[in-house]
Amino acid sequence: MVDPSLNSSSVEVDAVAADPPRRPRRRPARADALAIGAYALLGVLVCLNYWGDVQHRVSSHLPTDHSWFEWLFAHGAYSVRHLENPLFTARQNAPDGVNMMANTSLLGVTLPLAPLTMLLGPQVMYALYLGAALSATAATAYWTLSRHLVRSRGAAFVGGAFLGFAPGIVHHANGQPNFVSNFLLPLIVARVLRLGEPGRWRRNGVALGLLVAYQIFINEEMLLLTALACLVVVAAYAVQRPRETRARALSFLAAISVGGGLALLLTAYPIWFQFNGPQSYRGLQGGVFHNWGEDLMAFVTFARDTVAGDEAVEKTIGLTEQNTWFGWPLVLVALAALVLLVRRSVPARILAVLVVLFTIASIGPVVRFDGAETSVAGPWAYVPDDLPLVEMMMPTRLSLVVVAAVGVLLALAWDASARVGRPGNAPVPAPRSGDHDADPTDAGADDTDRAAARPATGRPRALRLVGYAAIVAALLPLVPRPLPAQRMDPPPHFITAGGWRPYVPAGRTLVPVPIPSNVHGLPTLRWSALTGQEFPIPGGYFIGPNELGEGVFGAPNRPTSTLIYATMDRDELPEITAENRRQAVEDLRFWRASVVVLGAGPREAVLRDLMTALLGPAQRVDDVWLWDVRDRV
Repeated sequence: MVDPSLNSSSVEVDAVAADPPRRPRRRPARADALAIGAYALLGVLVCLNYWGDVQHRVSSHLPTDHSWFEWLFAHGAYSVRHLENPLFTARQNAPDGVNMMANTSLLGVTLPLAPLTMLLGPQVMYALYLGAALSATAATAYWTLSRHLVRSRGAAFVGGAFLGFAPGIVHHANGQPNFVSNFLLPLIVARVLRLGEPGRWRRNGVALGLLVAYQIFINEEMLLLTALACLVVVAAYAVQRPRETRARALSFLAAISVGGGLALLLTAYPIWFQFNGPQSYRGLQGGVFHNWGEDLMAFVTFARDTVAGDEAVEKTIGLTEQNTWFGWPLVLVALAALVLLVRRSVPARILAVLVVLFTIASIGPVVRFDGAETSVAGPWAYVPDDLPLVEMMMPTRLSLVVVAAVGVLLALAWDASARVGRPGNAPVPAPRSGDHDADPTDAGADDTDRAAARPATGRPRALRLVGYAAIVAALLPLVPRPLPAQRMDPPPHFITAGGWRPYVPAGRTLVPVPIPSNVHGLPTLRWSALTGQEFPIPGGYFIGPNELGEGVFGAPNRPTSTLIYATMDRDELPEITAENRRQAVEDLRFWRASVVVLGAGPREAVLRDLMTALLGPAQRVDDVWLWDVRDRV
């Protein structure tokens, strides 16, 4: 794919880690604008099915997660509008509330975007932000690669596109925008590689601390994965360049101390609140996430949301998240790139270490192959379920580091292909202050470099085209398709028009039927989101503590909510006893209910019969059935 004699990339990584290049004074802005524009179009493409009817569509893959994040945008707007503590909310899981720092709350996004959410609504804001987050991640990856690692703008574009729109990333766009909000991570990695810069330890440390602090309010898990990857990168570089490492160790340690201290100072209270505030918890009940390892066949399989994907295969091996799903062409190209570059390229060797370590780590407690568990124990079989920091990690998500490594590898391979044909295959030095370039495929080259980079003829040119063709052929099957979406009926007019207001005084709750949970009540959770959380509701979709302080999904079921869910599942009215009626009143009292509301839905008839048997005849108000229970509780 590329000329194995090239030593192009080792120079850049040495320059980054040892003496990073300053930004050139003049860059081809047109190439940058075209790259960012292409990423923006890809972001629109991925979200296209939402925009067809943005007010009434949610993810077909994870509709509950989609609704949860709509609710989060509404939470950010509510917190700003009412000047309430965003780290906690009483608008869900009444009366206990939800610890937002102990959940995926995306506060670093929902709070700054609160004015737009108030203006556009959470449905529009969700779709708009989802595409923008994908595009922004690709853009910051492109910026980092083009400024710090590769000279070819084409190489930076390919690497940025993969890092922003890899199958494993697009998979999480199905209802989990926190895992596509990775736009700070390339900047964090670049800053870590510059910590050893002599004389700049304060500036570099402060910049890193600010980036890390902000990322904590976007996605802590991705920050942890990035930190683990950076640890491996720094260690691998130190082994290969011990002299340079020793020369810059003091600056590195000073900078990382400043950065760590600043990040801790800025986030100390939120982190304390996460682990010690109301409704905090310790780990997940049973360590359920530890069983989610990556199937080995997933690495060579095309993901569902790509042009080459097949849902039938997903049903066979897609029991876990689709975090790799590279397809066999990309796996072959990546292996060929490593073989050809690793011998003389420091970054290629570092990437090889990342790929091997994190591929093994992502396997989980048992090796899975083609949808079946083997008898071979995986590495997580030896990891305690209650180990701090990793107690809630899914092994399969460690493969997202492999995704990042492959993206950088593609950029290096394209860059190496672009240099085939230079006189003597000489490596090009990293850009320095004062360098300028007009060729978007040769970022940072001076006049001499550009003269040497003129198109070659014969064998070198053929090799270059072979390298380009191999990478393009591996990536074309992975072009994302629009995410699958399904229609969701709007809330009842009684809810959206404010007809509930006379029935819900301050300090009381509106109890929707069914009560929202992680399994049931998706439409009723949206009642809260789409009305700006103006009324509190019991239940919900979140993680909170059980009686032992372990994290569980949703609120502990009360007898009445359990009865509602069982009736929905059977679609048949059970025999109602006096004890059921007594428990219903007791549960309503616990929820501080003022009114019980049932809207239209597939189980409307049987749920109306159930609630009538428990609470007596209902009133028909606007387009809902209503039980006014203020005089009972």
